[in-house]
Amino acid sequence: MQILIVVALSAVVASQTFSSSSRVTRSAPVLVRAVVDGDTLDVVSFGRVRLLGIDAPELGRGYDTPAPFGREARERLMQLTLHRWVRLEQEGAALDVYNRHLAYVLTEDGVCVNAALVRDGLARVSARVPLTRLPELQRAESEAQAFRRGMWGSAPQIPAPSYTRRSKASRPPTSRSKKPASKPGKTRTKKP
Repeated sequence: MQILIVVALSAVVASQTFSSSSRVTRSAPVLVRAVVDGDTLDVVSFGRVRLLGIDAPELGRGYDTPAPFGREARERLMQLTLHRWVRLEQEGAALDVYNRHLAYVLTEDGVCVNAALVRDGLARVSARVPLTRLPELQRAESEAQAFRRGMWGSAPQIPAPSYTRRSKASRPPTSRSKKPASKPGKTRTKKP
């Protein structure tokens, strides 16, 4: 009987701990001053904000090659948020390992930017813990897959060859481009 009571109390404590850690808090309106990439913003009075529950393709900084749809994800996030007032909804851990705030981003008209990027096929769901908006994000991803949007559809645009290759005129001559010299003393004749 005592074991049953201990198990019941443990379940109650665990559920209270989960509900208090999953509590959602919403900020006052804040201004987005920059878009870093497809899932990271720079917000006045908060600093860097990583969009909660999603992962957008990387831009490829320095020597890294940009992932397909990385630029498109950043441009879409800029269209939705740059120099606009948004609200941040935080849930669970406040910061990630890079010391960025984790949050859902809501526009003035109530659109969840996280879900909008997923719905456009420019990000995917990456939640590792139960989240309040996880079902909304999963529906958005299913819709993007069903309609073959963004990363779930056709192949990404590839830069023109002139962007990555040198033209033939600017290449140095190679040994393959020269015709082999004929041997002295021998002449070639056509057979009838």
